[in-house]
Amino acid sequence: MAGRQLYLHRVLSLLCVGLLMVATVSGARGPFTGAHIGPQFSASGVNQTPMEDCRDVCGLNVSARCDFIRTTPDCRSKGGYLNYLEGIFCHFPPNLLPLAITLYAFWLLYLFLILGVTAAKPGPLLCVPLTCSPHGVTFLAFGNGAPDIFSALVAFSDPRTAGLAFGALFGAGVLVTTVVAGGIAILRPFTAASRPFLRDIVFYMVAVFLTFTALYLGRVTLAWALGYLGLYVFYVVTVVLGTWIYRWQRRRSLVYSMPGTPEILSDSEEEPVSSNSYDYSEEYRPLLFYQETTAQILAQALNPLDYRKWRIKSAYWRALKVFKLPVEFLLLLTVPVVDPDKEDGNWKRPLNCLHLAISPLVLVLTLQSGAYGVYDIGGLVPVWAVVVIVGTAVAAVTFFATSNSEPPRFHWLFAFLGFLTSALWINAAATEVVNILRSLGVVFRLSNTVLGLTLLAWGNSIGDAFSDFTLARQGYPRMAFSACFGGIILNLLVGVGLGCLLQISRSHAAEVKLEPDGLLVWVLAGALGLSLVCSLVSVPLQCFQPSRVYGFCLLLFYANFLVVALLTEFGVIHLKTAFE
Repeated sequence: MAGRQLYLHRVLSLLCVGLLMVATVSGARGPFTGAHIGPQFSASGVNQTPMEDCRDVCGLNVSARCDFIRTTPDCRSKGGYLNYLEGIFCHFPPNLLPLAITLYAFWLLYLFLILGVTAAKPGPLLCVPLTCSPHGVTFLAFGNGAPDIFSALVAFSDPRTAGLAFGALFGAGVLVTTVVAGGIAILRPFTAASRPFLRDIVFYMVAVFLTFTALYLGRVTLAWALGYLGLYVFYVVTVVLGTWIYRWQRRRSLVYSMPGTPEILSDSEEEPVSSNSYDYSEEYRPLLFYQETTAQILAQALNPLDYRKWRIKSAYWRALKVFKLPVEFLLLLTVPVVDPDKEDGNWKRPLNCLHLAISPLVLVLTLQSGAYGVYDIGGLVPVWAVVVIVGTAVAAVTFFATSNSEPPRFHWLFAFLGFLTSALWINAAATEVVNILRSLGVVFRLSNTVLGLTLLAWGNSIGDAFSDFTLARQGYPRMAFSACFGGIILNLLVGVGLGCLLQISRSHAAEVKLEPDGLLVWVLAGALGLSLVCSLVSVPLQCFQPSRVYGFCLLLFYANFLVVALLTEFGVIHLKTAFE
């Protein structure tokens, strides 16, 4: 037991260091990029020169659009592998513009699928025996919030896309606290844990108030950004300490209680789940034991398809699985997974050795969109070639020094490599998502804020909705309800705090200036605050038993919010000025 706790301590410590390393390095300038400070998201003390707006391209003649895209600084992308604006206006004829937009839309949907599948990949790395409430607000929240966090970091890294970050974080907050939380109440009415619910919603209201204040003041200082991160650390400590205190009190009450005394209702998830505990996989095991060869282990480990599940699933599941298979195969090939719940820790000797050669190559080719990977050392050898040579040598030594049947003592280090690789895959996909959304905003003359609160928020919240609804159906509505608030607290505090911190470090300025994108940002913040106040008042009035009526009211609230936000974007709702 002590060895397992030491193993989990090592893995979780490395995961925390890895997340900070990914966020810091991915936000830093690459060898071929420079810091760009623009009017919408600028650092103080930097001289600013007026630039042409890239959205003016649609008002030019067709023959001049390509040159405008290539020569205007506002149209250049800071990261990513593809130049989507140049593809629309330079490589597609004007009469095929609808086709280009359609292809971009399908590619955007597939990128959201990649984000969802990749965010679910590190799940076995985080199999820590915690109660449902801390699990929901920490590890499940991180799994659901990884696309949101990395999308926010990518959006904050460029001043022209900062509105995407605010729109996505506020929009996802409204979506999750209304549609997802309301859907859980409709799907499976339950008794909410009173203290965890009040704790989560109060912390989230404080986070929203901090962001609202930062927007009102128009700046985020270094202390303010560190305060965001410190508030989330304080939140997690509060959750863990509260759980320990509750367990201690409950043990004392059970020890001193007399027989027949009714058991105290737990604030964590204690509801029984009706399920068949029989393991049907035993029927498919061979009667006679035989030793699998190295080739068989590799082929089985790289197979993302479970044929037994394929035969019993619906046509919809099979169609979705076909699109997920390439992503899942790529993740199996590049992302090692360490599962402490398995006897061998999910040790697959040929595949894990292959990870030692491939995963480092993926790291250098996804970091800053490959800018570091193609950099020549001394003008002779590129970085990616050195990584391949070193990785292959380490993989060969590991292959001949280990066996198929027993994992090595350093196997827990693969958890760090898998987490780092998965995080950079998410960062790369999030960069492409932000670039596509900005390109669509240029074509349709939409603000980044409305794109963030709609497309980016919807795409990144798919994982939250599916995982939370699945938990509710399986009999864990409290855990799903807790994840609704725990996840968005992580997204807002870490997304804004770390994003602004990286922007300050890049620009070497004391603060980051924020200029809200019109009235829409205030509509977003007001709607999010109003939804939280409504839940804070209505749930206790229902004796912490959210009803289906409460769920439908939340859905109606989100529909009204969306209508108001779109009317504000298109100028139907606007503030009157002194000249009107």
